[in-house]
Amino acid sequence: MAFLHNRISRKELRQRLESETEPRLTASFYRYFAVSDPGKFRDDWYLALHGMRVLGRIYVAREGINAQISVPVSQWETLGEFVLGTPGLEGLLLNRAVQESQPSFWVLTIKVRKKIVADGIDDPSFDISQKGLYLDAQQFNQLTDDPGTIVVDMRNHYEYEVGHFEGALELPSDTFREQLPLAVELLFGKEERPLIMYCTGGIRCEKASAYLRHRGFQQVYHLEGGIIGYAHEVREKNLRNKFLGRNFVFDGRMGERIGEGIIARCHQCGAPCDRHVNCALDGCHLLFIQCESCARQYSGCCSLSCAASLRDPGSARKAGRRGHRIFHKAKQRLESLPKP
Repeated sequence: MAFLHNRISRKELRQRLESETEPRLTASFYRYFAVSDPGKFRDDWYLALHGMRVLGRIYVAREGINAQISVPVSQWETLGEFVLGTPGLEGLLLNRAVQESQPSFWVLTIKVRKKIVADGIDDPSFDISQKGLYLDAQQFNQLTDDPGTIVVDMRNHYEYEVGHFEGALELPSDTFREQLPLAVELLFGKEERPLIMYCTGGIRCEKASAYLRHRGFQQVYHLEGGIIGYAHEVREKNLRNKFLGRNFVFDGRMGERIGEGIIARCHQCGAPCDRHVNCALDGCHLLFIQCESCARQYSGCCSLSCAASLRDPGSARKAGRRGHRIFHKAKQRLESLPKP
């Protein structure tokens, strides 16, 4: 069924979306469960979701599903019935976005992968079902009031930089597979202390909690629904919000406001800013934080050299990133990382 894919250009799809008058809802969900035939699962879902005008990015593997989607309001209930009616997904949490400031996706992409989260784990004795205990927002707040509790952020360094929970330990890295052994290393000797892991929606910290238990940590918890679920619950129950700053999201919105204040700075001038952008030069496309003033000065680019290439209609514009990683801070942040 290789014909089940989008045949319309992204430009036309974007134009169609911009002409829509019906509001859309952005949501995410995941579950680790056995998928016997990921290819068939993928094609069945593509047919169903395409019919509902769903857009987004979904990964399917033998270990489960990971999805971030945008759906027309009129199709929300239909989508919920389809997803929750899929064997293995009963009772699944559909995590609604906190903010709908701008379109999140332009196209529907469903890919079959080896794993829904690349983890680098090759130990056959590792069991994802041996995960830590779930915590809701109220339980998270109560447990983190204890100074003996360690809170670990299982997201990438650029996500942590713009927003994180109070006192959370950062694991500076570019990939989840780098974080797992790093967490074991940095937490050595703390195996008996209460340990809470969190991420954006829950998928990474759920696997990480199982991995830490596998490596001998005894009191392991993870935040159910991640930062997104926490934000909804603190608002609904009028709880204290312990999240600082902005939550990075992997879609067109690039982030959503969760906590008060701006805790990051523009990578070019150092002014308070938590707006992630990609370098406007297609050959670079580097992700970095840029304020409005620097966006004007650098023409939306990460450097003057990229801005010059952007103005050049010749081959320089397609020259690529040239190997520069001027805002790659993971290693520097790791060197200065405080121990828990």
